Amino acid sequence: MADTEWKAGAKNVIGYLKELRKLTADADGAHRVAWTPTWDKAQAWFKEKMEAEGAEVSVDSANSVWAKIPGETEEAVLIGSHLDCVPNGGWLDGALGVTGGMGAICRYGIHGKKPKKTIYVVSWADEEGARFGRSCIGSSAVSGALDVEEAAKLKDNDGISFVDALKRYHLDVHDFPKARDEFLAKNIKEYLELHIEQAPVLESQKKSVACVYGITGCERQYITFHGQRTHSGAPIPMRHDAFLAAAEASLAFRDIGLKHDAYCTVGKVSVAPDVVTISPDTCTISLDQRSIDPDVLATIVKEAKEACLEAAEHNKVTVTFEPVWSIPPTIFDEHLKKLCQAAVEEETGEPTTMFSGPLHDAAEMAKIVPSIMMFAMSSRGLSHCKEEDTPEKDLELAIAAFLRLVDKAVGE
Repeated sequence: MADTEWKAGAKNVIGYLKELRKLTADADGAHRVAWTPTWDKAQAWFKEKMEAEGAEVSVDSANSVWAKIPGETEEAVLIGSHLDCVPNGGWLDGALGVTGGMGAICRYGIHGKKPKKTIYVVSWADEEGARFGRSCIGSSAVSGALDVEEAAKLKDNDGISFVDALKRYHLDVHDFPKARDEFLAKNIKEYLELHIEQAPVLESQKKSVACVYGITGCERQYITFHGQRTHSGAPIPMRHDAFLAAAEASLAFRDIGLKHDAYCTVGKVSVAPDVVTISPDTCTISLDQRSIDPDVLATIVKEAKEACLEAAEHNKVTVTFEPVWSIPPTIFDEHLKKLCQAAVEEETGEPTTMFSGPLHDAAEMAKIVPSIMMFAMSSRGLSHCKEEDTPEKDLELAIAAFLRLVDKAVGE
C-alpha cells in the first residue's frame, strides 16, 4: 500500500470529524452527552454514513451501533470508540476513534477492495458516564462487567433515573447483557481503538502518535462528611464543619497522588445546606484514583481512606464511603502491541509507546479479546473541554498510522 493511500484515508477521516463537529457542536463545545437528542443525532449520522459505504448497520441490546464489512473470512477485527462526550466537550474525544474506523470502512467498502478478514466498527453507548456516572456502559455490557442492578439505580443530576431515560429508546437495562451473546456471535478476534491522549505527554515530547500498551486501573467513590450546621459567626475551632474536613482530605489526596506517581481527582463537591451564612453539616465529594500498577492503586485507595478518617477526626465530624465503580489496570496484547509499534514507526520513524491515564472502552474489550490502542497527541493536554484540539498535521500522522495498523490486523 502506498503512503499516499494512508494519507488520503487520514484526510477523509478528518473530513468526517469536521462534519460531525458542525452537526453536534457550537462555540461552547460539543454536546453529544449520551442519552440525549444530540447524541442520538450523532449515532444516526454514523449509521447513515456507514450505510452509504455499503456497510451492514445494526444496534445491539445495549444501544451500541455497529457497522460491518464482510471479508473473505468470517474471522473479524473490531475497531471501536464512542461518539458521546461530556457536556461542552471537545470535537475529538471518542469521535476520532469512531471516524478512524469509518475511514477503514471507506477503504474496504463499496469503493475499495474486500478485506481478508471481516471488519466491524462500533460506536459504543455511553463511554463517558457524563449523565448517570457509570462509564463504559455499552462495552461493559459486552464484556460482562456491567452490574445491571446497580445500573438500574443510577440517576442523573435532575433526579431522572437511568431506567426512565431508557424508556425513550424502548430499552430495558436488564436486557443489556444480551449484547455479550450478540458480540460472541460475531467471531471477533481483535479490537483496535484510536483516541486522543487527553494529556500533555506526547506534545511535551514533540511526538504526534504513540502505541498505548496499557490503561490505568480506576477506583471511584463518593465520600460524605457529616457534621453539624452552625452560624458563620461561630468560632472556627468550635465548629463541626463538613466542608473543611472534605477540603483537608482533598489536599491530602493531591499529596498521595504525587507521592506514588498516581492520579487522585476530586471532580464533584456538594454541600448542604449551601447557604453563605451557614457552615455545612454535610459535604459529599467524588474521588477518582488511578494507577497502571495494581499494588499502587490499592495503596492510594487505602491512604485516601486514612486521610479522610484523619480529616474527619480533626474537624470533629464523621465520614462514610460509597464505592461507585472499579476496574483493574489493563495491559494490552503483546502481539498487537508489536503491530501497533510497527505502524507508528513506519509512519513517524519512532516506535513510541506509553500508557493511558484516562479510561477507554478498550479496557473492557481487553477482558474478552486481544486489544490495543493508539494515541494522537493532544494540544496542551486539554480534553473534556471546548478547547480540546490536535493540529491537523498531527492528526493526519496519527490516523495514517492507525490505518496502517488496521491493514496489518486485517491482512494477517
